[in-house]
Amino acid sequence: MAVRIFHYSDLENVYDSPEQAGRLASVLRDRDSALAAGSGDNTAPGVLSLVTEGRQALDFYDAVEPDVETFGNHDFDYGADVTGEIVADSPQTWVSANVYRDGDRVAGVAPWTIVEVEGARVGFLGVLDDATPSLNPMASDLTVTDPIEATREASEQLREAGADYVVALSHLGRGDEELAAATDVDAVLGGHIPAERVERLDDTLLTRPGSGGEVVLEVDLSAGEVTRHVVADAPVYEPLAERLRERMAATGLNDTVGHVAEPMERTESTLFRGESRIGNFVADAYRWAADTDVALQNSGGVRDGPALDGDVTVADLVSVVPFEEPVSVAELTGAELLDVFRGAKGGSLGFAEPDWWHAHVSGAQLTWDETTDELLEVRVAGEPVDPGATYTLATTDYLFYTDDEFPALDEAHRVERLDVQHEVLADYARERGIDPEIEGRVTMHADD
Repeated sequence: MAVRIFHYSDLENVYDSPEQAGRLASVLRDRDSALAAGSGDNTAPGVLSLVTEGRQALDFYDAVEPDVETFGNHDFDYGADVTGEIVADSPQTWVSANVYRDGDRVAGVAPWTIVEVEGARVGFLGVLDDATPSLNPMASDLTVTDPIEATREASEQLREAGADYVVALSHLGRGDEELAAATDVDAVLGGHIPAERVERLDDTLLTRPGSGGEVVLEVDLSAGEVTRHVVADAPVYEPLAERLRERMAATGLNDTVGHVAEPMERTESTLFRGESRIGNFVADAYRWAADTDVALQNSGGVRDGPALDGDVTVADLVSVVPFEEPVSVAELTGAELLDVFRGAKGGSLGFAEPDWWHAHVSGAQLTWDETTDELLEVRVAGEPVDPGATYTLATTDYLFYTDDEFPALDEAHRVERLDVQHEVLADYARERGIDPEIEGRVTMHADD
C-alpha cells in the first residue's frame, strides 16, 4: 500500500481569505488514509493572527485534524507562551528537535514521533532555522541549536525505535539541501521560502509547497513520487470559511481607506525581482509619515497574497505588513547609507533565493551591477550620495534588530519610533490615495 503524506506549509495569511482557507481544508480533509503534515509558519503572520495571536489557526486544525506539525519562525510572533497554548489546544502532534527555552523544549514538544499508516511506521522530526532568534524579536529568548546535528540525533533515535521511513519537517529554507546531504532522512518536507520545490538529492526527496495555501503536495514515500494539488480547484469547506468570516467581521478592520484602479500585485516575482508598485507604495508611506530623505522596506516584510484591487480596507493593508512593528527613523552618514543599500541583494538568508532583490525604496534611485553583484550608484533627491553628509531614513523597526537583513543598520542609528506599519499605510492611503507607479527607482545593469 502507498505511504502518503499531504504536505502544507507557510499558510500565514490564508485565514484572511475564508474561501481560500475553506478550499485548502477540503483538500486536506479528502486525503483518505494519507497523513497530513505542516512544516511551519501556519499560525502567523496575517490580519486575523494579529487579533487572535495565532489562535485562528485552531479553527483550521480542528477542521482538518493534521497528524503532525513543526514550528516556523513566525509561529513565535506572539511569544513562546502563546505558542505553547496553541500547541496544547491543537489536535496534531507537534515535533521540534532543536528549539529550547530556558533549557527545556518549547511547549514540552517531543523531538520526534512515529505515526503508523498503511502498515508502515513513519517517523517525523522537526527542525527550525537557527537564525530564528535574530529573525523574530519575539523569539529572542529561544535557543535554536544546529539543525543538522539535531536531525542526526533524532533520525538515529527514530531508526532505533523501528521507523520504516524518517521524514524531516524543516523550516530551514535554503538549508534543506544541506540537511538532506548531511543526514540519512528519507524526505525533507520544507518551508520558509514561498517558491515551490520538488527535487531529489541522491536518495532523499525534498519538497516545498510554497506559501499562502495555494498548493498541497502529496508525497508518496513508498514510490518516491509527488502529486501536486491546486487548492483553487477544490470546493469550499463552508464550516471553516464561515467561522473565519465571523472572526474577520469582529476585527473592526473593514473600513475602506482608499481605492486602487489598477490591480497591485504582491506575488513572489513582484516582491523580490526589483522595483514594484506595492513596494513603492509602502516605502512612500514611510517617507511621508516620517518626513525623511529616504525610506526602505525589506522585500521579505511585504507579504504575498491577492492583489489589492478596487476598494482597499484597513484589513487589506494589515495583510501587506501584518506585524506589530513600528516605522522608525534612522540617522546615518552618506557612507553608512551606501552600506545599508549594499544589502539589497545577495547574502545568505535562509528564507530567500540567491538572486532575490531585497529593497523597496522611496526618495532614492539605486543602480546595481548584476554582473559583479555590486552597488554602482545611489542618488537621493537626484544627487549622488555624499559620504560625509547626514541623511534620514524611515524603515521598519525590525531591521534595527536583525543581523540577517541590511546588517549595516543597527539600533545605534535609530532616533525615533512612529506608528505601527499598517497604521502608517492607512493614514497615507486616506491622505494621498493609492496610485503608485514604476519610476526607475531600481535599475539593474548587466554586461552583454
